[in-house]
Amino acid sequence: MPSQDNQTADRSWMEALEDFLLDEPAVEAIRLNPASKRVEMATLGRVDGELLEAKLAEVLRSVDAKWLKQLPEHSRMLEVSQKSGVTQIEKPSCPTAPKFWKWREFEWPEADEIEQESDDEWRMLAGQAAVCGAALVAGWLFDQPWLFVISLIAGGWDAAKDAWENIREGRLDVHFLMLAVAAGAVAIGAWEEGALLLFLFSTSGALEHFVLYRTHREINALTKAAPKIAHVLLPDGSTEDRAVLGLRVGEVIVVKPDELFAVDGTVISGLTAADESTLTGEAMPITKEPGAAIFGGTLNLWGLAQVRVDKPATQSALAKIITLIQTAQQMRAPSQRFTDRFGTRYTILTLSIVAVMFFVWWLVFGIPPFENVGEAKSSFYRAMTLLVVMSPCALVLSIPSAILAAIAWGARHGVLFRGGAAIEKLAEVDVIAMDKTGTLTEGELKVTKIESFPAGREDDVMHIAVSLESNSNHPIARAITRHGKSQGIEAEKLAEFQSIAGQGLRGRTSGGLSYVGRRELVKDSALGDALEGVPDAPVGFSEVWVLHQQIVGRVLLKDEVRPGSRAVLEKLAADGVRTVMLTGDRRAAATEVAKQLGLSEVRAGLHPEDKVAAIREFTQQGCKVAMVGDGVNDAPSLAAAYVSVAMGARGSDAALEQSDVVLMQDKIEKLLSARMISQQARRIIQQNIVISLGSVIVMAVASLFGIVPLTLGVLTHEGSTVVVCLNSLRLLFQKE
Repeated sequence: MPSQDNQTADRSWMEALEDFLLDEPAVEAIRLNPASKRVEMATLGRVDGELLEAKLAEVLRSVDAKWLKQLPEHSRMLEVSQKSGVTQIEKPSCPTAPKFWKWREFEWPEADEIEQESDDEWRMLAGQAAVCGAALVAGWLFDQPWLFVISLIAGGWDAAKDAWENIREGRLDVHFLMLAVAAGAVAIGAWEEGALLLFLFSTSGALEHFVLYRTHREINALTKAAPKIAHVLLPDGSTEDRAVLGLRVGEVIVVKPDELFAVDGTVISGLTAADESTLTGEAMPITKEPGAAIFGGTLNLWGLAQVRVDKPATQSALAKIITLIQTAQQMRAPSQRFTDRFGTRYTILTLSIVAVMFFVWWLVFGIPPFENVGEAKSSFYRAMTLLVVMSPCALVLSIPSAILAAIAWGARHGVLFRGGAAIEKLAEVDVIAMDKTGTLTEGELKVTKIESFPAGREDDVMHIAVSLESNSNHPIARAITRHGKSQGIEAEKLAEFQSIAGQGLRGRTSGGLSYVGRRELVKDSALGDALEGVPDAPVGFSEVWVLHQQIVGRVLLKDEVRPGSRAVLEKLAADGVRTVMLTGDRRAAATEVAKQLGLSEVRAGLHPEDKVAAIREFTQQGCKVAMVGDGVNDAPSLAAAYVSVAMGARGSDAALEQSDVVLMQDKIEKLLSARMISQQARRIIQQNIVISLGSVIVMAVASLFGIVPLTLGVLTHEGSTVVVCLNSLRLLFQKE
C-alpha cells in the first residue's frame, strides 16, 4: 500500500499532467514510460510539435520517474491506465477517436542530460575533427593514400550518420551534399581536397555544437536551481523531508541557512536574507522578515525561516520562467523561418543545377567529362566545386546560432526572451508605451507624512492606523503596516473589527472605537468640522483618514518614481524612440509623474480597452509598438502590441502569459539591456546572412567560369561557416 506522502506526490504529478492535457486542445493522450525514459503524445489535427514538446517537457521535469511506478487512485476527469510499466492518460472521447490520433515520441527531458549530451557531442566531434586533420597532414607529408582514407572516415562519420537518418525519412540535407562532394573528389583522384572538405566540415560541426553547449549551460543554470526536497513542519513541531512536488498550499516548511527556498510562499517566522540572483539577476541580498514574499529556487543566506506554501511547485515564479525559456528555444524568429526553407528542396535544386552544368560544360563547351587536361579542369571537377560552394551550411546556421546566444545572454542578465521573434522585433520598435504604476513608478505606496488635527498627536494617529490596517491586505494597508514596523509601532489587538465596503475599516482599540478610511468617514461624522481648512491631498498622493474620539488625522502616501525611469526615457528619446504613458490613474497624478520624468505624451484615466485602442491607433499610424506593463489590466494591451514587455517575473500571471519579453528584475533599466542585446543580435544576424549568402553567390558565379579550384571552394565554404558561428558566439560575451 503506498504511503500518504507517495499518494500526495502522485496526485501532484497527475494534476500537473491533467492541467497540461486540458489546456492543450490538440493533445488527446500521453504515454509515460519511466523505465525507458520515453514519452509519447497523441494529437489530432495540425499542431506545432516542437512547441508542444517544450511545454510538456517542463511538466515532466518536475516529475520524478519513481512516482510513475504507482498508479494514482483516481483522476479528476481523465482516464488513467497502466500496462507493462507504461502509464497512459487520455481525455474522454468517442471509441473511434483513437484511430485518428497521431502518436509523437520523444525522449524524457532532463536538463542535466541535455547539457551533458551537448557537451559530449561537441567533444566527440572535436575529437573526430582532430583525427581527420592529423591524418590529412600525415597523408600530405608522407604521400600515403591510406592516411587519406582514415581522414575521410573520421571527418565524414558523423555526417554519414545524420545523412542516413534523413534519407530514411525521405529528406536530403547539407550532410548529404558534403558526402557527395567528398565522394566525387575521391572519384577524380583529389584525395587531399576531399579530406580537407570533411576536416573543415567536421570542425565547423564541432564549433556549432560547442555554441549550443554554451547556450544550454547558461539556460540550464535556472533549471538546476529548482530544489527537489523540502522540510515540512509537522503539528508536533518536528519536520519530515518531502518531495517539493508533493507540497500542498497552506503547509509550512522550514528552510535552513544555505538552503534553497522550495516554493513560492510567505515568511511566517524568522529573519533572514535571500539571494534572488537566479530569478532576477540581482546580486544584492534581499531582507526577508515575517510577511515577506519568498520565491522558489532562491537561496536562504543565513537565517532559519518558516515559510507558508502559497503556490504548488509547478506554479512558482522559477517554474514559470523555466517554462518560458524552454518554450522560447522552440519558437522561430521570422528570419530563422526564412533559412528553415533551405532543406530538401534546396538540396534537390542544388544537385539539379550541378548535374545540368556538368552536361553543359561537357556537351556544350566540349570540356572533357572526367580528365583534367593541363591547367584545364574536367567538367566533373567543376561540378564538384560548384556543389561545394552552393551548399548553404553557413546560411542555415547564421540565424539560430545568434538567436540561441541572445536567449542565453538574456537568461544570465535577467532578461527573458520568449523566442527568436521577440529578439528581432524589439530592435524594430519605434514607439514604446508604458504603464505608470509598477513600471515607471515603484508600484508600492510609501508613507511620506502623518498629520493630526490639532497638531501634536501624530504618533497616536499612526498607532491607530497600524492597529486597524494590520487586519487588511489592501496595498495601502500593507504600506501603513510596513511603515509602522520600521518605526517600531506595534499593532494593538482589537476587541472588534469590521470592514466597511468602499469606505474603510472600523475597530475597537483599548482607547475606544476607531475608524480608518476615506475622507467621507470623517466628513460625515460629528468631527466633520475638523476638515474645514484642510486641503485635499497633494497631486500624486493618497490619503487615509483616522478618526478616534477626539483624535483626527491623516496619513499621506505616495507611489515613488523608479530611480532609473528618467534616464531610461532620455536614452530612448536619444535613440529616436517615441515614448508615451498609458495609465488608468487620474490625469493630475499622471501629469505629475510625467513632469518628473520629462515625459510629454500622457494618456490618463484609461480602462484596459482604452489602452488597447491606443495601441491600435499607433499601429494604424504605421508604428511598431512595444507595450511595457505588469498588471492584469495590462494584459489586453500587451497582447495587442507588436512586442510586449512584462515588468518583473513577479508580475501578474496574465501579464507574463501575454509578454514576449520578461524583465526579471523590477528595474526599468533592464528595458535598455533587452533592447541593446536585441539590436546586437539583429546586427549579427544581418552580418551572418551577408557573409553566408555573399560567399555562396560570389563563389558560385566564379565556379561557373571555372576559375575556382576545389581547394579554394572548400576553404571558402567551411571558412564562412566557422566565421558565422564565431560571430554569433560574441553575443555571449556582450557587456550590459
